[in-house]
Amino acid sequence: MNAQQPGPAPGALVDRFGRVATDLRVSLTDRCTLRCSYCMPPEGLDWLPTEQTLTDDEVVRLCRIGVERLGIRTIRFTGGEPLLRRGLETIVAAAAGMRTDRGRAPGLALTTNGLGLAHRARGLADAGLDRVNVSLDTLDPEHYARITHRDRLPDVLAGLAAARSAGLAPVKVNAVLLRGVNDADAAQLLDFCLAEGIQLRFIEQMPIGPIDAWRRSRLVTREDILALLGAAHRLSPAPTTDPHAPARLWQVDDDPSRTVGIIASVSDPFCGACNRTRLTADGQIRSCLFAISETDLRGPLRGGVDDAGIARIWADAMLAKPAAHGLDGMDFAAPSRTMSRIGG
Repeated sequence: MNAQQPGPAPGALVDRFGRVATDLRVSLTDRCTLRCSYCMPPEGLDWLPTEQTLTDDEVVRLCRIGVERLGIRTIRFTGGEPLLRRGLETIVAAAAGMRTDRGRAPGLALTTNGLGLAHRARGLADAGLDRVNVSLDTLDPEHYARITHRDRLPDVLAGLAAARSAGLAPVKVNAVLLRGVNDADAAQLLDFCLAEGIQLRFIEQMPIGPIDAWRRSRLVTREDILALLGAAHRLSPAPTTDPHAPARLWQVDDDPSRTVGIIASVSDPFCGACNRTRLTADGQIRSCLFAISETDLRGPLRGGVDDAGIARIWADAMLAKPAAHGLDGMDFAAPSRTMSRIGG
């Protein structure tokens, strides 16, 4: 007989549709070392003033409230580029010392562009980081420089190697395909990841960067990606093991140990299974990546509100989470912030 799965924690972040948020995405900065064309303009953005950004202690306190009072079980640190945060290892170590409603440390992950990871992977692993996702859209140096406006591909590859050596597992690569830019590189990237024991996830481009960077007519969809990969490999659907995972998996060449994932945020949204809550670098709670409103936690935090009060504000914000982001509809309204200011 299967053991009964534990239900939501007392005080859990439950919305009107019965979804429970157990996965916290924490943006540690809106700044980035790259200028990916689907994320921000080449000249960058007006960065948040330092005084508006949460301090290390404030980030840790909010993570603790989430874990110990609201049922958060996994935390992913994002940016911008989280490796730009000097106190990253300190924040990770503090989070690793927390205990969830299940009596264990929260699962800790990092999403990064990989620049500087070669020098910090070991320290992050020692601090308690479990796994890492690295953004890498192509192995072609010219295509990489065209997308990111930086010639830093060797540094990303060194970061991937360092993450594997440090025991950050699984190491995943996130890739966005742009029609006419790097879509022809998809099979080469898959072959590289398979050879290196890296889990590859292709992500449909979302309208969350510069206004002129996204056109539905040029979207490389999941079906397009399968066709590109299918020219070199035999793909078949893999069993689903995590109902909350955004990526649908395919076995490669009938080998269950070799898979590739595709996150079809636009063509096949997975809002009904979403279990995420998001904290921006300036202390705003977003119930959805594409939410049109935010709830301020920084003001109450700095105004002296106690942990119970912060938890109530957070829970109320998540209760109002919309049923879906509407990204698959023609009347979709893009959020007021770009991805770099929200956190992936």
